[in-house]
Amino acid sequence: MLSAEVQRKIDRELTKYPADQKQSAVMSALRLAQEEHGYLSTEVIEAVAKYLDMPPVAVWEVATFYSMYNLEPVGKYKLTICTNLPCALSGAVEAAEHIKKRLGIGFNETTPDGKFTLKEGECFGACGDAPVMLQNNHKMLCGMTPEKIDQLLAELGKD
Repeated sequence: MLSAEVQRKIDRELTKYPADQKQSAVMSALRLAQEEHGYLSTEVIEAVAKYLDMPPVAVWEVATFYSMYNLEPVGKYKLTICTNLPCALSGAVEAAEHIKKRLGIGFNETTPDGKFTLKEGECFGACGDAPVMLQNNHKMLCGMTPEKIDQLLAELGKD
């Protein structure tokens, strides 16, 4: 379930922690497994648990707590918009409604073509740049006005 390459990368993460603290690498292991499989299925989570010598429920606790982990398939582009109060007061609610209207989906939904998934997220620590979005958990997008959203969707829609 975990390729040799992912196992090698997890092993590298394990070197950062004491040998008897393998569970400390669980977040990295989940990230690596998700990059390989696209999302964290039951089988993938159980494989991570086995690899780290952890009870599966302990890995599930981590995977279900953090919004960056996908427990079901997502689109090619996962857009997560912060709707906490500072972002909400700075236009995130309007930005989210604009995205919903443009894509024809709501939160936790994927477009029929499988290209976009829209998620609602917690604080990304960039309140001064609100409204803020994350693209595929890696790219932070700041000051997301309707115009910037339209530009982003047009750019991502090309491929």
